[in-house]
Amino acid sequence: MIEVKYIYHSCFAVETDNTLLVYDFWKDSQDMRLMNTIDACEGKQLYFITSHFHQDHFNPLIGVIPEARRLVSYDTSKRRQIKPPLATAVLRPGDTYEDDFLKLNALRSTDVGIATLVTLPDGITIYHAGDNNNWYFTDDEDDNIRCTLDEMEGMFISNLRELRAITKSVDYAMFPVDPRLGNEMLRGACQWLQQVKTGHFYPMHCWGRWTEINEGIAQLKELFPETEFVCTTAEESNEEPIFLDEENKETESTASSDQA
Repeated sequence: MIEVKYIYHSCFAVETDNTLLVYDFWKDSQDMRLMNTIDACEGKQLYFITSHFHQDHFNPLIGVIPEARRLVSYDTSKRRQIKPPLATAVLRPGDTYEDDFLKLNALRSTDVGIATLVTLPDGITIYHAGDNNNWYFTDDEDDNIRCTLDEMEGMFISNLRELRAITKSVDYAMFPVDPRLGNEMLRGACQWLQQVKTGHFYPMHCWGRWTEINEGIAQLKELFPETEFVCTTAEESNEEPIFLDEENKETESTASSDQA
């Protein structure tokens, strides 16, 4: 069995027969959906998978919940002090982690950190992009992007080729559909869906702007009818307004030295 629950922003809880995978935990929903799910899955192996250190993808609580396995990116380990033995594995692009319950391939991102591909023993595949996307900001809204639009697109297409060298299809994909990109909001998702056959697609990194996101997902449904799109609404998400703490905001460092 696979059950995917949207939690908040880019956080999902994915329950399998034997495990609970928690991706990019930043905050819980107002109805404590994540903590209730963790309690309900007592007896299953808990994993916290953290793609990168940005504040909207990380919560220090992952370090205090006992018996969890923590699979964290290299920059999270460095910047958030999640180091072995607290970290079960510290991962760079190209690394692989494997145990009795899953295999995880750490993949490149167009931003800091990693994307992840998890393969379960029965062959089910689960992809979480982290901040891997075609960040095609035509209006310079994000002045921290440190490359040209052509360079960004080239990096993203290269990252898709890296994934396709492992698998050309994914059963469950959690992928950024960011309304800050304006008219280019769907660009990365379309390129992903053109290149990777996807069973179930979950938009994330949406900043709570669910009306815009659902309008965009309706377009994707017409273009890619073979994929099941699962998108929440403002009412279903039960999340507080999403914003970054400006006093502690970490720099979005695409193509920065943090990737070296």
